[in-house]
Amino acid sequence: MGFYLALGAALTFFALPIVWMAGIAFTPSGEYVSDSLSLLPAHPTLAHFEALWRDGFPGRLANTLIVAVGATLLALSLGFLASYALVRFRFPRRLDHTFLLLVLVIKMMPPIVVAIPLFQLLKGLGLLDSKLGLILVYQVYTLPFCIWMLLSFVRDVPLSLEEAASLEGAGLLRRLWHIVLPLCGPGLAATFIFTLIMAWNEFLFALLYLSTPSHFTLPLYVSNFITENETFWGQLMGIGLLSSLPMLLMAGYVQRYLLRGFAMQMK
Repeated sequence: MGFYLALGAALTFFALPIVWMAGIAFTPSGEYVSDSLSLLPAHPTLAHFEALWRDGFPGRLANTLIVAVGATLLALSLGFLASYALVRFRFPRRLDHTFLLLVLVIKMMPPIVVAIPLFQLLKGLGLLDSKLGLILVYQVYTLPFCIWMLLSFVRDVPLSLEEAASLEGAGLLRRLWHIVLPLCGPGLAATFIFTLIMAWNEFLFALLYLSTPSHFTLPLYVSNFITENETFWGQLMGIGLLSSLPMLLMAGYVQRYLLRGFAMQMK
């Protein structure tokens, strides 16, 4: 009984901010600053969502989806290949450990440290103020994360399976595709979700490298509703509610892979 009470308390604690956010999103502007405290609006309205739709929210949502998914898929692909190479191949003079240490150092550095070099790089490539440019610069922190996450999953793949396939004439690419990749499926799913959330919520690089309002991602778009004179709480909560739905749906879809990935990580 105590376990279920604790579980219910934990669910209430984590669900309360979401319920409050949804309540404010459906509350008329003059009502959520009243003296009475209520989670649910007395007179629900869709005015805030209609204002967001007219202001170009769907375009910003599409920008965020393209950039976040593109950056995640690129980081996941490169990270999987890098982690496989670090686990299976032998490097002279412990270069693999040096490389992993370098990756960790890069991951721990504040993004602002590399902001100016990345700006010059994007400017030279003609990729400033573009989705492709953001996808590339997001690799600064998504790729190291993917490499470190996938290392343990690749290590768990028995080498004997690859050796047996190699004796049957399977090449490296075939072993990767038919043996290593399926066995790392739960780890790839877990890494995909966490990397996608990181890219979805990224603000600094979008602020520095995007200048056209129609190219803004959602984290940058949110700042438009916080002004010197007023904060538009209804629109802010509406953006928060709508922008969290894709992540919740994605997490629910791959939930079984996430749980399996966590179990493999705990071994």
